[in-house]
Amino acid sequence: MASAASGAPSATKADLLLSHQTLQWSSAVAFGGAVFGNFSAPRAQEVAAIRGGGQILALLRPNEGGKMETVAEEHAFGVIRCLAAFRLVGGTRDYLVLGSDSGRLTIVQWSTALGRFVKVHEETFGKSGVRRTVPGQYVCVDPKGRAVMLGAVEKAKLVYVLNRDQAANLTISSPLEAHKSGMVTFATAALDVSFDNPIFAALEADPSEALTPEEEEAQRRAPATAPPLVHKYLTFYELDLGLNHVTRSYTHPVDPHANLLIPVPGGEHGPGGVLICAENAVYYKSSDNSDDTHRAYLRAPFPRRFGFDSNEKGALITAYTSHVQKGLFFFLLQTEYGDLLKVSLVYEEDTVHDVQVKYFDTLPVASALVVLKSGFLF
Repeated sequence: MASAASGAPSATKADLLLSHQTLQWSSAVAFGGAVFGNFSAPRAQEVAAIRGGGQILALLRPNEGGKMETVAEEHAFGVIRCLAAFRLVGGTRDYLVLGSDSGRLTIVQWSTALGRFVKVHEETFGKSGVRRTVPGQYVCVDPKGRAVMLGAVEKAKLVYVLNRDQAANLTISSPLEAHKSGMVTFATAALDVSFDNPIFAALEADPSEALTPEEEEAQRRAPATAPPLVHKYLTFYELDLGLNHVTRSYTHPVDPHANLLIPVPGGEHGPGGVLICAENAVYYKSSDNSDDTHRAYLRAPFPRRFGFDSNEKGALITAYTSHVQKGLFFFLLQTEYGDLLKVSLVYEEDTVHDVQVKYFDTLPVASALVVLKSGFLF
């Protein structure tokens, strides 16, 4: 734009143009936006992460010194709200399934030739935008890669069956509805049930059953062993692969302060089931729904800091990761105060006898935790 003081003619309104381009994207990882997988090669140690306020999908890889390097970044032209990695049975590389504000389920795979993630499938199921009844807030995938559940904050949950065709290309079914009117979802998880019918767990609450102020005060004064006055439920959704139908196979009230679900390795790796993280404690629930053996939940309290009054302030889990090896697995949980807790299970075959929680370390509060197979904690 020419200066009027120089005697040159001033620019008119039509001559003024604005060029805007992001020179450097934000490197901060979004909350819960990092997953481990083998995306570019069968034995690659890689992390897929959501950056830039949910608008950037990045692939990270550790170098020989263990420092994470950014392999590629790609703009999503939208907001990625959640992601999960999965692998089809017999496959050697992982796919990524994304939940976003586009109203679509998107599955991407790393292309070595192009050096970026390419879209494999895109299924439209709702309106665009971050809406409470449109799925995209939660995503979880069956550990065997047979089905994926996409959930909304309220009511809606969709289940897609994943398979491959004769050319070994990924195929996806029409969505199966697992809706429950009025239910608010806090967390979802896919249980490891080996090759039985896939089971998805959801932490739900019915707003119509909200506690009155008197009930909240009574709940606060009740001992820890007293049953809750409700109103938060653990629900299992079972996908019948033979009938191609989703049913609510189990629902039970849990700690009203529960906020997170963590799947437990099953099959040859562990007993299966799910960990329920609540205020100051973690619970274990088996995937077995028989009433005669699992009416009660195993509970383990969190270690507390010296001089920290648990009656005034509670501790909630904000991030977690699991490490699975042959014959060994454990979980690392981080509280909102930065304390890392190591959780392990004492079990025999499919029966869990005890839940052990030990203090591990204290780190700055993380938005996501990932343990690599090489032993590094990201």
